[in-house]
Amino acid sequence: MTLDEIVNDYIRTQRPYTGKEMMDFANEPSPSAAIRRAALCETNSGKRHDHQRRIPKWLLEQVETKLQAIRWKLSSAADFDALHRLVEEEIGDMKGIGALTVYDISHRIGAYFGRAPERVYLHAGVRVGARVLGIGGDSFDPKILPKPFARLAPSEIEDCLCIYKDELLGGASDNFRRSSGCAVPRRPRC
Repeated sequence: MTLDEIVNDYIRTQRPYTGKEMMDFANEPSPSAAIRRAALCETNSGKRHDHQRRIPKWLLEQVETKLQAIRWKLSSAADFDALHRLVEEEIGDMKGIGALTVYDISHRIGAYFGRAPERVYLHAGVRVGARVLGIGGDSFDPKILPKPFARLAPSEIEDCLCIYKDELLGGASDNFRRSSGCAVPRRPRC
């Protein structure tokens, strides 16, 4: 798959889902409700998000307690980076809470407060996809990516790099095109 094909497939198959998910968080009735659902990693239907399915509920309840205690700081964060930093400082050192969970919770809370990522944050599978493109660190400015990614928001780039990491890895040696030429089936969110 070429980078254009990867981005096109992401836009077609994933963007509608992720856009709806963030709108659901943006439409929570109050800051405390948004923080609660984000901290407990619940979907709109009340189920646990796949990324956090293995985290014990009691631990996520502790996460919620900590984040509710700084609700006013979260609401006044200047941008997503500041909000992410607050969440990381508050829960990042809790055993069982990793960088992916910190990012996901920050992203969900950010949707409520109107704070979208301006950088691409690297964790888990995203780091694998970024590494294929020669990018490391904890986050990066999306402007350094090849042109096809310009059609995606930073949070979508994060998602795309994770979902399509195998295609990127497979394409690293053949100009980002798989020899089979097969279309990529719908991938679960990373």
